[in-house]
Amino acid sequence: MGHKTQEHALGRLSVRQLRARRARLARQLPNVELTLHGSLQRQSRRCGKQGCSCAEGQLHGPYVYLTLRSGEGSRLLYITAQLVEDVTRRIEVTRRLEAVLAQISAINLELLTRGELI
Repeated sequence: MGHKTQEHALGRLSVRQLRARRARLARQLPNVELTLHGSLQRQSRRCGKQGCSCAEGQLHGPYVYLTLRSGEGSRLLYITAQLVEDVTRRIEVTRRLEAVLAQISAINLELLTRGELI
């Protein structure tokens, strides 16, 4: 739901309904200890050794990296095959957490504009 559409929908709810929805959303929050920001990226590479099949186009990999973005730019962190599933799950937890928090924030903004933020 778009930001304006969500605001409009929230504007039709009573204060009681808003608070009930906020409580319901809060109960849906995943375990924050499982969060991990970033995204996974798969790359294939050339090793540079003479005579290796990768020089002919048969690249090594794919290798999986976690892309981390910060104020200084971005960096890649290699993820072993054994950790790919867990890292993927943690990234998804983070996305769900952020989505629920955005909804709670929108409800709190609506309550604030009504003078009912408690």
